Amino acid sequence: MSTPNNICEGPLAFAAYVGLDWGDEQHAVSLCTAGADRIERTTLNHTPEALAAWANGLRTRFGDGKIAVCLEQARGPLLYALLQYEHLVLYPINPKSLARFREALHPSHAKDDPVDADLALDMVHKHRDRLRPWQPDTVETRQLGLLVEARRGFVDLNTQLSLQLQAHLKAIFPQALELVGQDLSSRMATDFLEKWATLQEVQKAKPATLRKFYYGHNSRREEMIQRRLELIQNAVALTNDPALLPAYALAIRTLARQLAALRPQIGQYDQQIAAVFSAHPDAALFDSLPGAGSVMAPRLLVSLGTDRGRYPSSVGVSCYSGIAPVTEKSGRTEYWVHMRWSCPKFLRQTWHEFAASSIQFSEWARCCYQDLKGRMGHHEAVRKLAYKWQRIVWRMWKERQPYDEARYIRRLQQRGLKAYAGLVVESAEHG
Repeated sequence: MSTPNNICEGPLAFAAYVGLDWGDEQHAVSLCTAGADRIERTTLNHTPEALAAWANGLRTRFGDGKIAVCLEQARGPLLYALLQYEHLVLYPINPKSLARFREALHPSHAKDDPVDADLALDMVHKHRDRLRPWQPDTVETRQLGLLVEARRGFVDLNTQLSLQLQAHLKAIFPQALELVGQDLSSRMATDFLEKWATLQEVQKAKPATLRKFYYGHNSRREEMIQRRLELIQNAVALTNDPALLPAYALAIRTLARQLAALRPQIGQYDQQIAAVFSAHPDAALFDSLPGAGSVMAPRLLVSLGTDRGRYPSSVGVSCYSGIAPVTEKSGRTEYWVHMRWSCPKFLRQTWHEFAASSIQFSEWARCCYQDLKGRMGHHEAVRKLAYKWQRIVWRMWKERQPYDEARYIRRLQQRGLKAYAGLVVESAEHG
């Protein structure tokens, strides 16, 4: 695979340095040429034409020289727009880092966009050794990353809408939870509630109509249909308030339609993720992990990427993902270990959910979790299990070798660990 144009190996000699404070409509820009002290300040409109003119103007001015650009974004329209220019080497920084740097120099907490642009310039000019240049991953990896995170957002939205719908049903039509099943985002549930949003409405329907509805939605077990028909016939309305029923019925239909519209879109995300993931050269590695499946395997792949030099050790993965704890010390007495708060939350969620899922599919993971659970709470035990998984996955990713459950269990037993003494190695097949 070709290396992206703005990835440069080794120390760089820059022709100029730029600090850029992002704005929704306009950006503050501070520029300093190499070897000079004078800062050139300007503003830049956030339009494709203005960004292109600015970037091409720098190319014309500095020729083949590279330009270091510091901006407080790791993702977003400005970063995406500047990635296409090979003469710009981007140094994205955490907004919190720039805010703390500003507070250190300006304790009054005064804030201004030109000042922030100057501070970003100062960071990339004088403290570049502490920053990492942006190195875009391969096209398929970046596409997969955007897809899996967006999918999770829509799944969360689906959950939120389902909970809102459940709350509305409990207020006027609690029997619906038995009539449509627990999954309120299913096709049967949304179709039912669009048609009959209150008990009063469904009680007016003929039994033959209801039976036809259930048959049309693949709910054909006679015992279940008969029980639901009896429930509808004998049910007592929770309320007959004429002010309440129309308002809640409209809300129920609105939520049902939103869920119905969202369902096929999530399915499209699943299809596209599966297509991109199956074509990825590292797909087989992450597919071999027990409990990963079609949802977690692509997310785990994205969490590591394809650049084997990005994480020199598994500790780097654990720290960046927020799985490794943070230790705070003060003097000889105060000592505090706590969860890492500043991290990519979706990445931490990915490893936490994979570790929890692996308990059902991996023998050693189940034994490890049970051993940890006896000494701590559930979530802490899962995080510690995720930490162990990260060491395993990092090694197999680094060596490009699929996971082998039997091999790992043998190594655990060779170390004489009691928690795994009773495990039986049946075969060397992947989980």
